[in-house]
Amino acid sequence: MHLVNFLATGILLALLGCATDTGGTLKKKGVAISQLEDRLRVEINGELFTEYHFRNVPRPFLYPLIGPGGAGMTRNWPMKETPNEEHDHPHHRSFWFTHGDVNGHDFWTEREGTGKIVHAGFDRITSGNNFGVIQSRNNWVAHDGKIICTDEQTLRIQSMTGNERMVDFQITLHASHGAVTLGDTKEGTMAIRVAETMRVEKPIHAKGEKPKVGQGHIVNSEGLRDGETWGKRSNWCDYSGPVDGKTVGIAFFDHPKNPNHPTWWMVRGYGLFAANPFGQQAYENTPEKGDVKIPSGQSLTFRYRFYVHEGDEKQASVTRRYEEFLEGAEKIR
Repeated sequence: MHLVNFLATGILLALLGCATDTGGTLKKKGVAISQLEDRLRVEINGELFTEYHFRNVPRPFLYPLIGPGGAGMTRNWPMKETPNEEHDHPHHRSFWFTHGDVNGHDFWTEREGTGKIVHAGFDRITSGNNFGVIQSRNNWVAHDGKIICTDEQTLRIQSMTGNERMVDFQITLHASHGAVTLGDTKEGTMAIRVAETMRVEKPIHAKGEKPKVGQGHIVNSEGLRDGETWGKRSNWCDYSGPVDGKTVGIAFFDHPKNPNHPTWWMVRGYGLFAANPFGQQAYENTPEKGDVKIPSGQSLTFRYRFYVHEGDEKQASVTRRYEEFLEGAEKIR
């Protein structure tokens, strides 16, 4: 009788897609994506990982981004008021893609007269034991209401063992409403604003005060560290630091098929962490401009991977993870 009950319980757990933890409680497996009115909620193994905000926002973005041990990996403001956070750069919304010069229109900041990226629909929302997928379409709309271009975005969130998290991001920009020029500017593009406690530099509270050293660190694939990494080109970059007393990090991989690979990194000691493939003149102070043009009717695709990990870049074996990315991330399905 006990054997029958045991087998029945095992079958039930398999049907529910659950596992039993050491405390005997049920724990969901895999990536579950549920749609709410203004966002998608993404859970990994029954716990919140992130939410994809798409309605009534300046552009779609992910917030929060939950890392190892429940660590909040991105700044809360301006989405949420919490103590001890700076209120600089209100357009730094956790995890996002946009650019500061698209046919002369600013989609990066949120000042008066700037453009917005407006959600147009979902093509796929899929949960699964190994990964979940979000595919969406968006219109890049100038301040006067004119559509400058459109995009298709794919987020592939992988369920991994332990506390590691992996997100593949692909975006295809379509010159659907005429030719598009992505202008040379440091204001862009694929970006994260890391948690305040991860910063390399502590906040400056008085005019003329010099930046104080924080506990965070930036490292790129060329071995440059902290302030040396700004505006430099590299295959990957890692930003790590303490959250709730534990060192955690985000590694950010640039795909070799991306335009202008290896990308320039707009990475700052105060917490901005961005890959910008359109900043040749802005970062290198050269007479040549790094504009990228998409002819009318054509498109351009970018791919990135984000690896959320424990420890610093060495403890997380970021170099090896990038090599795995090269081997297995030729296409995000």
